[in-house]
Amino acid sequence: MLTSMPIPFLDVRGLADSLRAELDGCWQAVLTHGRFIGGPETEAFELRFAEFCDSAHCVGVANGTDALELVLVALGIGPGDEVIVPANTFVATAEAVCAAGARPRFVDVRPDTLEIDPDAVAAAVGPRTAALMAVHMFGQMTDVDRLAPLAQRHGIALIEDAAQAHGARFGSRRAGSVGIAAGFSFYPGKNLGALGDGGAVVTHDAALADRIRVAANHGRVAGGHHVHKVRGRNSRLDTLQAAVLTAKLAHLDRDNERRRVLMDRYRQRLPDGCTPLAQHPRAESVHHLAMVQVTDRAAAVAALDAERIGWGVHYPVPCHQQPAFADFADGPLPVAERAADTILSLPMSPTLSIDQVDRVCDVLARAGLP
Repeated sequence: MLTSMPIPFLDVRGLADSLRAELDGCWQAVLTHGRFIGGPETEAFELRFAEFCDSAHCVGVANGTDALELVLVALGIGPGDEVIVPANTFVATAEAVCAAGARPRFVDVRPDTLEIDPDAVAAAVGPRTAALMAVHMFGQMTDVDRLAPLAQRHGIALIEDAAQAHGARFGSRRAGSVGIAAGFSFYPGKNLGALGDGGAVVTHDAALADRIRVAANHGRVAGGHHVHKVRGRNSRLDTLQAAVLTAKLAHLDRDNERRRVLMDRYRQRLPDGCTPLAQHPRAESVHHLAMVQVTDRAAAVAALDAERIGWGVHYPVPCHQQPAFADFADGPLPVAERAADTILSLPMSPTLSIDQVDRVCDVLARAGLP
C-alpha cells in the first residue's frame, strides 16, 4: 500500500491557498466597483510590472501568444519577413510569427543550457530576416550579451519571449528590459500566474506601446470609444486578473528566491544519470522549470509515477518537427532533436519543501539510471 503523499509537478492550488486572503480581497474590490474590463487595477498593474521589469511601459493583453504577435505586427513585420526562432520552445513562439504573416526560421540550441545558440543565429541571418526571438527558456535568460549586439549589427529587431522568465536577470538586466519589446504570459503555471489566461508586452518605446494598446483594443484611439483608427483585435487583460497579478507580484522575488534554493538542492542530491541543465555564469535563473537530462527517461518516469510524483517533458517534439510547422523545416537541428529524448521536468513550486526535493532525488536514485 502507498503511504507517501503525492508530490505535484506544479502546486498551483497550494500557491493560491497561501495568498487566499489577498486574492479574496481582489475579488471583493473588483465586484464592488464593477469595472470588469479596463478597471483601475489594470493600469495599476501595468505601472508596477513595467517598473518590475526595469522597463518604461507595459500593455496588458489577453495572453502571451497575443503579446508576441502584437509586437511583431506593431513593428510592421509580416509577409515576406523571416523571424529567427529556437527549435526548442513552446509552439506559441512560432504561432505568433505565423499569425503575423511572417516565416519562422528555426535554429538550434546550445547543448548545455538548451537556449538559442548565438552562432546558429548568426549563420541564419539573411536578407529577409526582420527579427530574432530571444526566448528565455525554463526561467533562464538567454545570452543577451551576444544576441543584442548581433541583432544591432544586422539591423534586426530583438524581441524577448519572456513567458518563462518573470524576474530573471542576465548581469544587471531584467528579462523584458533588453529587446525592443518583450512578451510575457501569465498562464496559471507561470512564475507570475493569473487565475486564468493573461499576458503583457513591456517596452521602452512609448510609440510602440501606444500602437500595441490601440491594436489590442479593437483599434480604438485613446478617448474615442467609437473611433477605430486601425483594424485591431480584442486582446485585453481583464480587471480581476490584473488585481490578482498585482497581489502576486509583491511576492514574486521571494518566490523566485525559493525556487533557486530548491534547484540548488536538486543539484546537490540528484543521482548520476540525471543532470541539471547548465546555467550561464551571468544568468540568475528563476527556475520556472526544474530541468534535467536523463539517461533513461522511461525508467525515470516509471519510478516517479510509482511514487505519485509529478513530472513533465518540455518539449518532446521540437518545433521544426511539429506537423504544423513542417513547411518551415530547413533541415535537421541535432542538439534540439537529441535533447527531446532526454529532457525531464521535475516538481518545482515555491511551496515545495526540501524534504520533497530529497524524496524526488531518492526515487530517481533507486530508478537504476545508467
